[in-house]
Amino acid sequence: MNPVAEEILSYLGVADTINPMESIDISEMLHSSSNPVAEEIASYFGMAETVEEEYLEHYGMPRRSGRYPYGSGDNPYQHGRDFLGRIADMKKEGFTYTDEDGVTWTGEKAIYKSMGLTSTEYRRQVSWANYEKRLIDVRTAKSLKEDGLGATEIGRKMGIPESTVRSLLNPKSEDKMNQVMETVDFLRDQVIEKGMIDVGAGVEYDLGISRTRLDTALDYLQKAEDCPVYGGGIPQPTNSGQQTNQKVLCLPGTKKSEIYDYDRVKSVTDYVSDDGGDTYRKKFTYPESLDSKRLQIRYAEDKGIDGARGIDKDGIIELRPGVQDLSLGESRYSQVRIMVDGTHYLKGMAVYGDPKSFPDGVDVIFNTNKKTGTPQSKVLKEIKKDPDNPFGSLIKDADQGGQYWYTDAKTGKKKLGLINKRADEGDWTEWADALPSQFLGKQSISMAKKQLGLAKADKVAEFDEICKLDNPTIKKHMLEKFADGCDSAAVHLKAAALPGQKYHVIIPVNTLKDNEIYAPGYEPGTKLALIRYPHGGTFEIPILTVNNRNKLGKEIIGTKSIDAVGINHKIADQLSGADFDGDTVMCIPTHDAGGKVKINNKPPLKQLEGFDPKVAYGGTEKNGKYYRNGHEYPIMKDTQKQMGVISNLITDMTLAGASDAKLARAVKHSMVVIDAEKHKLDYKQSEVDNDIASLKKEFQRGVDKNGNTKIGGASTLLSKAKGQHTVDKRQGSYKTNLPDKEYYDPTKPVGSKLWKPADDLYYPARKFNKKTGTIDIKTTDGKTISFDPKDKAAYKKYNPVRKTNKETGEVTYTDSTGKISYKVKTRTQKSTNMAETDNAYSLVSPSRHPMELVYAEYANDMKALGNRARVEIANTGKIAYSKEAKQKYQNEVTSLENKLTNALKNTPKERQALRLANAEIAEKKKADPNMKKEDLKKTSQRAVSKARQEVGSVTRRDRNIDITDREWEAIQAGAISETKLKQILNNTDIDKLRERATPRLTSSPSSAQIARIKAMSSSNYTIAEIAKKTGFSTSTVSKYLKGKGVN
Repeated sequence: MNPVAEEILSYLGVADTINPMESIDISEMLHSSSNPVAEEIASYFGMAETVEEEYLEHYGMPRRSGRYPYGSGDNPYQHGRDFLGRIADMKKEGFTYTDEDGVTWTGEKAIYKSMGLTSTEYRRQVSWANYEKRLIDVRTAKSLKEDGLGATEIGRKMGIPESTVRSLLNPKSEDKMNQVMETVDFLRDQVIEKGMIDVGAGVEYDLGISRTRLDTALDYLQKAEDCPVYGGGIPQPTNSGQQTNQKVLCLPGTKKSEIYDYDRVKSVTDYVSDDGGDTYRKKFTYPESLDSKRLQIRYAEDKGIDGARGIDKDGIIELRPGVQDLSLGESRYSQVRIMVDGTHYLKGMAVYGDPKSFPDGVDVIFNTNKKTGTPQSKVLKEIKKDPDNPFGSLIKDADQGGQYWYTDAKTGKKKLGLINKRADEGDWTEWADALPSQFLGKQSISMAKKQLGLAKADKVAEFDEICKLDNPTIKKHMLEKFADGCDSAAVHLKAAALPGQKYHVIIPVNTLKDNEIYAPGYEPGTKLALIRYPHGGTFEIPILTVNNRNKLGKEIIGTKSIDAVGINHKIADQLSGADFDGDTVMCIPTHDAGGKVKINNKPPLKQLEGFDPKVAYGGTEKNGKYYRNGHEYPIMKDTQKQMGVISNLITDMTLAGASDAKLARAVKHSMVVIDAEKHKLDYKQSEVDNDIASLKKEFQRGVDKNGNTKIGGASTLLSKAKGQHTVDKRQGSYKTNLPDKEYYDPTKPVGSKLWKPADDLYYPARKFNKKTGTIDIKTTDGKTISFDPKDKAAYKKYNPVRKTNKETGEVTYTDSTGKISYKVKTRTQKSTNMAETDNAYSLVSPSRHPMELVYAEYANDMKALGNRARVEIANTGKIAYSKEAKQKYQNEVTSLENKLTNALKNTPKERQALRLANAEIAEKKKADPNMKKEDLKKTSQRAVSKARQEVGSVTRRDRNIDITDREWEAIQAGAISETKLKQILNNTDIDKLRERATPRLTSSPSSAQIARIKAMSSSNYTIAEIAKKTGFSTSTVSKYLKGKGVN
C-alpha cells in the first residue's frame, strides 16, 4: 500500500477495516458520488481521474434517526464500536447477500447492500465509526495513563500493541481529531451568519486546511446537524451554455433552488472590497465629456485639405496633435470612444490629423457617410443608460491604456483624458491566422488540399512528438488537450495559414492608387490579397501591390506598424463595404515568383456597382417606427442569425457554381442584412426584391431525417458543420470507447467519446401557472391536470411519481394512484452537426461537390487522430512517484506546491465573481426586458470584468504556473505525485508546457516531421520559415527537401 495513503487511512481509522492483502476496488468506493476519504485515497493510488459529486438532500436527524443512526445513551460513541464489530463479524463469516432481483453479492458489496446503503454511504459510515472509535481510544488511553498505568499495561487492557498506545497518547493525535471539530465550529458560525456559503473547490486553501478535513467537517454538519450541502451550476455569462460547478453549505431547511439566488450565496472569505468599489474604479472611470463646440462633423460631401470627402474616410476620428486631453499616448492609431456633451459619443478609429485641417477652437474632426444637414445627434451615438458601460462596448482597463490621467498645464490638477480606447496599436496582431473554410472553400481544389494537408501534417507531427514523452502524466495531459484540438478542428474546418498571412486593421490613405496598399510589414512590390469577413466570393478580393513610399501612409500609420495597412476608399467598398472604424482584413501574399500561391479573384460584380444598402433600403423614423414608400416595416433584432442564414446560402451557391447574377442577388441581400439592425433597414423587402426564396429552392434542397425533401437551411458540409444539433442532456465527463471495457459500443469508432445521460434527463411536462397559482401537468392523453400545491391532499395525489422499468430502462411519471399517466419530456443541450457524427461524409450534400469531399476527408482525419490520442491516453501508465526525488528536490517541490496553492486560491474568487455578475445581469435585464442579444453580450462582458476586479479574481493567463528549469527536473524525476502534477499542469500555460515537454533534441526529423516540412514547402514557406517553425536547422530542412536525408 502507498505509505501516504496508509497514513491517511490510519489517521481516519479506515485502515482497521481493510485487509492490506486484499485487492481494494477503489472504483466501487467512488460509485456514483464522492466520498472525501475515498477520493483522497484514490488520488494517491492514481485511480481518481474524475469524480462526480452527488449529495443526499436530506439525512433525517442524525444521532436520533435517519440513514446515519449515531449512538445514544451513556456512551454516544458506542455505535461506532458496534458498527465496526458487526462488519468484522460479517467479513469473518464470509457473509453473502441476495437482492430482490436474485443477484448474489459477496465481500463488502454484500455488506453495504444488505444495509440498504450505497458504497459511498457505507464508506462514510465506516469513516465516522472509526472517527468515533479513535476518539474513545484516545480518551481511554489518557484515562488509564492518569490512573498510573504504563503503555504496556494500557495496551494489555485495551487489547492493542504498545506502539499504538504511544500513538494514542501523543498529544498530536487528539489535536488532529479536535481540528476537524474546530473546522465544524467555524463553518457552523459562517453559515449561521451568512445563510449559505460556498464550500466548493479551492475554499480549503483560503481556510488553510486540507480538502479531506473540509469534506469531513461538511459530512458531519450534514449528518449531525441537518445542514444540506447542494451542488449546482453557475452560468458563465461570457461562455454560452457553459457553467462553473458550485457546492454550497446551507442552513437546515434550505431548498436547493435557493442556491440559484446567486447574490445570497456568500464566500467564506469576504473578497469584495469594503472601499465602495474604488478598486474597480481604478480600472474604469466614468468618462469625461467633450464639448461639442470642439467637434466638427465632416459630412459625406465635405472635403478636407487632402481632397478626401467625409464618406471616403467614414469612421475616422481626426485629432489635433498636441492636445493634452486628446492623446493617443505612444500610439499612432487607436479604436476609441469619445463622449460628447454627456449624452452622445463618437465611435471610430482615431488618428492624428494635419494641424492645418482644424479651424480655431476645433480639436476633433469626425468623418461620416451621413449627408449634409443631418443633425449632429443623428450622426453621433446615444450613450447607454448603464453607468458601467455607457458606450455599449468594453473599454480596455486603465492599466492597459484604456483611459489615462494627465496633469492640466493650466491648473496643475489631475484630470481624466477624453480618449477611451477599445483597441490600441498592436492589439490586432492577436487575431488567429488559420484559413477559414468561408474563404478557402471558394478557392481552388488544389489550394484547399494543400492547406488542409498542411494542417493535418502539423497535427500528425505534434501527435508523434507527444507520444515520445517519457513522463506519463504530462503525456496524458498533452494528449487530452491534443484530442480536444482535433475534435475542434473537425468542427471548425480551418486550414493551415499561408506564408505571411496576417490580419490588419484598415486605415484610409486616399493618395494611394486603386491597385496599391501601404503595408509596412511587407516588402515593397509584394502582391497582397485582401479578404474581409463575412466573405461573399472571389469578386470581393482585391489584389494590391505594396507601396511603402506613400507619404501620407508614413504620416498616419508610420513605418514600423505591425497590424495596420492603408488603402483608399474604393478598395474598402470592394471589401463588402468595409468601414474605417476598426474593420480588419486578412492579408495574404500571393502570385509569388515560384507560382506556389495564387489566390483566385475576379472583378467586382457589375450588379453591385453603386449599390448602397442604406440608400436602397433606408427609411424614415416617426414616433419610434420606421416607414419606407409609405409602409411601416419591421426592424431586425437577430443580425447574427440572419447573417448565418445568408452566409450559408452564399457558400452553398458558390459550391454549386451559381452564376454571377444569382450570386449578386444573395450578396446584395447580405449587405442589407449586415447593416439592417444598425441602420434600421427594410431587410424584409430586400429578401423579396432579391427573390431569396427561389435561390434557397434551387441551391438549398436537402433531405430531412425522415427522408423528406426540405427547402432552405444549410445544405452542404461547409455550411452544416457548425450548425446546431440537439442532443439529450449529458452528465459528467465522457468515457473513451474501448473494446476491453464493459461499456464498449461496437457501433462507434474505438477512441470516440461516450457520454452518460443526465440523471434528470426525463421530467414530467409540468409548469407553475403564475396567474392561477396552480401546477399544470400534461397527461399522455392530451389533458391537463391542475392542482393547488398548497392543498396537501391534492399535492399528495397529483404530484408526479417517477417509475423506471428495470428491463427497458423506460422512465414514466404517474399520479400517486398510478392511474393517471403524465407526459414525459426530455432535457436537451446544444452541440454541432460535425461533433455528433462519426463520419463527416454524412453531412455532404446529395450533389457531392468536390470541395465538400476534400473537407469531409480532412474532418474524418481529425476525428480519427483525436480518437487515436484518447486510445493512447488509456494505454499510458502512471508516473512512478519517488521519495528519493522528493527529498532531493524538496525546495522545488515546495515552490511548486506554493505556486499551485496561489493558483487554486483563485477558484472560489472566480465563482463569487460569476455569482455577482449573474446577479447584476439579472437586474439589468429586469430593467430592460427588451435588451438586444448583442447588448446583453456586452453587458455580460462588462459585468464579469467588473465582478472579477471587485473580488480580486485574476485571468487564467495571470495565474498560470511558470515552471523553472529546476522544477521541471523535479517533475521529470518523479518528485511530484500524479494527483498533484495533474493540478499543476491544469494551471500551466499549454504552449509553454509544449515547449518544455517536446524540445527539438535531435537533428533528424521523424517521418511525420518530414511530411510536415514538405507540406510547408509546397505552401511556399521558405527554408528559413520552415526551420523556425519546426525547430530544425536550415541545412537539415534543405537536406530533407532535396530527399538526401531519406533512407
